[in-house]
Parts: sequence; C-alpha cells; structure tokens
Amino acid sequence: MGAKTGSEARQERIAALGYDYAAKPIRRTRRCNLCGGDRFVTVTHRDRYGYPATADGCLRCGLVFLNPAMTAGAYAEFYTDVYRPLVSAYHGRLIDAESIQDEQRDYASARADFIEPRMRESGCKTLLDVGGSTGVVAHVMKERFDLLATVIDPAPLEIEVARALGLKTVTGFVEDYDSGGATYDFIVLCQTVDHLLDVSLSLSKIRNLISEEGLFFVDIVDFRAAYRRNSSVEEAIKIDHPYYLTDETMRAYLARSGLDVLGIDYAADHLHVGYLCKPGRQVPDALPDPGFVNDQWREIRAIQNPLP
Repeated sequence: MGAKTGSEARQERIAALGYDYAAKPIRRTRRCNLCGGDRFVTVTHRDRYGYPATADGCLRCGLVFLNPAMTAGAYAEFYTDVYRPLVSAYHGRLIDAESIQDEQRDYASARADFIEPRMRESGCKTLLDVGGSTGVVAHVMKERFDLLATVIDPAPLEIEVARALGLKTVTGFVEDYDSGGATYDFIVLCQTVDHLLDVSLSLSKIRNLISEEGLFFVDIVDFRAAYRRNSSVEEAIKIDHPYYLTDETMRAYLARSGLDVLGIDYAADHLHVGYLCKPGRQVPDALPDPGFVNDQWREIRAIQNPLP
C-alpha cells in the first residue's frame, strides 16, 4: 500500500474525533435571515471537514447559509468540546486557547492600526468584544486606547483565558446577552459574524448596545474570496460557520441594521474584509444589486465545473 495522501490523513484525524454531526439536533431555515426571501438554491451538500452539511443560497439577495444548521444548544456543546480539536485535526497542528494567542495579537494590532485614526477623535471609554475568544483582541484594544473592556464568548475555556487577562467576561451568545441597559462606546465583532446563529438579530442587538457617538468594527470571511482561493465551494463551507457573507451581503446587513460604514479594510490575507461603522439611519429594504446575485450563482457553477 502507498503512503496516505494529505487529504486521507486529514480525514482520519477528523474521524478519530468521533463527532457525529448528522446526529445533532437541527433547525431549518424557511426565510432568509437578511431579506426574508423564501426561494433558495442548494450550493453544496458537504463541508470542508467531510460532514453532510448542506448550504443554501437566497435567490433574492445572495446570502449563503447552512440549511439545516445545528440548534443553539448543539452549537454550545460544539464550542465547548469540539471546535478547537476539529480545527486542529483539519490543519494537522494544535490550535487551542493558548496556541492562537500570538496570531490573535498580530491580528488585533493590524485592526487597531486601521481603527486608530477614528478612535483617537471618538472619546470612547468602554469596549465590548463580541465573540472575543481568549480576550487577546480586547486586551490589545484596551491597552492601545485605554478602554474598560468586556468579552462575551460561548466557549468556557477561552473565557477563562480572557478572565486571566483581567477582562470582564460573559459566557454565552450576544443574542441572549442582557446588558442591564448599559451601552458601550466601542463594540467589535472580530472573526465572529460568520459564527453567529442569527446575524440580523445580533446586529440589531449590537446597534442598540452602541452609545450614540460610538463605533463598531466587524469583519467577514469573504465567501467569494474563499471559494475562489480554494477553487472549491465545499472547501469554503464549514459547520462552525452558519453564514457565508460577501462584501455585498454584509453592506446590506449593516444598512438594514442602522450602521453607517466609515471605512473598509481589505485585510492583508486577501480573505477578510473589515468595516468600521457608526450608528446611523436604518435602510430596511437594503439589498445587494440583482446583477451581483446572478453573477454569484454563475460563478459558483463555474467553480464547481471547471473547464479542462
């Protein structure tokens, strides 16, 4: 027998985790989370890990999402016990709450450089880091801009690391967060929006948590960039991302949520796109251009069926 290929070794590592995705409780989407549309196209039937994860796209606005996706309870269990081991198995190296910190510091420093010109003139005093993981990003922002920082994240082990940095912490999802009426001058949603269970609800909640003169930063993994880079739609899909956003769908989400874009950052990895925003007027009917939506479906079919 020949030596195993890298793909075969990866699948063995993932299988060794014993995670039965197909047996988890699920919820099915009947209406698009962005535009409310009910006409979908199925773009793939498995994800990059090999799990039977179906992703649909909204024919009206182009939003792509897992359908069905796991329930909130199943995701809470996933982030507690499975998420980091699964990502480690996929990449073939340890990726945990400790090992990711150097990478997170570099990431946070680059985002802080982008935000700094607006931050220095904003007078911001408080920070809420939504999906803040180990708190490294919040700690860098806290130190750079002299902020009182709070981290909310569903992973208990990562929250423990954030607490050890001296940050205030909340274990859970922002959709369920009760701030007791408090608002924050600066809210960040870093490498997290794709993980949310309800993007529309979360952005609406965040909009209400931002002080009147506050700022908001969010970045996406650009779905089009991901499937183009991999020359595969399946490789751009993963069970830890219920949603797959593009520059066009994210701008529509922000407009509908009442968040005005001040600046956009195409990250150095050519995969992430960041948006610095302020509270503004809601545009409840904001949508991507129909031409973009049609082009996306044609492009996906071209990626799935390349010419020889």
